[in-house]
Amino acid sequence: MKASQRQIEQALDRADPAIRFYLLHGPDESASRALAKRLAKALGADAEKVALAGATLKADPALLADEAAAIALFGGPRHILIDPAGDEILEAVEALLALARAGNPVVAVAGALRKDSKLLKLATADDAAMAFASYVPEGRDADRIAVALGREMGLLIEPDVARRLAAASAGDRAVLGQELDKFAAFLDADRDHPRPLDHEALDRLGADSEEGDLSRLVDTALAGDVAAADDELSRLIALGTDAIPIVRAFQRQLLLLIQLRAEVAEGKSIDAVMAGPAGRAVFWKEKDRVARLLTRWTPEALATALGRMADTGRQVMRSGGPGIIAMETEILALARAASRLR
Repeated sequence: MKASQRQIEQALDRADPAIRFYLLHGPDESASRALAKRLAKALGADAEKVALAGATLKADPALLADEAAAIALFGGPRHILIDPAGDEILEAVEALLALARAGNPVVAVAGALRKDSKLLKLATADDAAMAFASYVPEGRDADRIAVALGREMGLLIEPDVARRLAAASAGDRAVLGQELDKFAAFLDADRDHPRPLDHEALDRLGADSEEGDLSRLVDTALAGDVAAADDELSRLIALGTDAIPIVRAFQRQLLLLIQLRAEVAEGKSIDAVMAGPAGRAVFWKEKDRVARLLTRWTPEALATALGRMADTGRQVMRSGGPGIIAMETEILALARAASRLR
């Protein structure tokens, strides 16, 4: 069946015995993985998890039904996670749903699926399955998610702080969750001892990792200076700088440029935009540089760059993924693209 947000959360939170297969799809894979964790939490810390990949089940479709019917090594609850998944697991899921008994629940994280996906059609048509699509949150939805995630970690977040967090993470829940976890540790906060998260805390925690060096890398890459960006990137990596702060610095700058460039596209001059409310948020020493970037970058190119950088952030955080290599490759590709813009 096709589930609503409330339906999928309720089913996962109580490990509904009537549902043997959950298909979590859509472009926001970090949200799908967060939902998958709700089932694990519902089953308890002692539950056994079996991790399978779609390619494995394509080669051996009977394996899924076997694992779903198996008993945990030490007894107790058991569940199966398929990540990544796609139409290649169709035959395996058909065998699972054909079982006489439900057995252990199965969750598949499938990413974006086509509307004509056979796997999606199967999951929406069977009463023993649930399908739910997650999309990257925007605007107030993203702000509310920041507040809700923070509350779970003991952070009390005001709307303006939530807006800043959502913008910095570009709607990526995995990045947002990692950042909130840092702030909770910094403030010694948890659900039993909540602490307010304010702008001062954001500035203090990010000051040593995101200013100076990172801004030079962002500046050279977005200006199209490939050689300088390569040198700066190599230096930061050699110093052991983590990939996530680098990606986040690019996301923040791209979001700012998108906002300013939209005003230019509406017919305002760059000087007028820089003198307006959004432009006044730019540090005075940076205004000339930002103005030059607005001349170089088109709205379409900025949107593409932000989307690719968000995807890079997901790759960096994905277990077993390309990690910092993906970040380095994408930043140099961004610099080369900027060099061709005039």
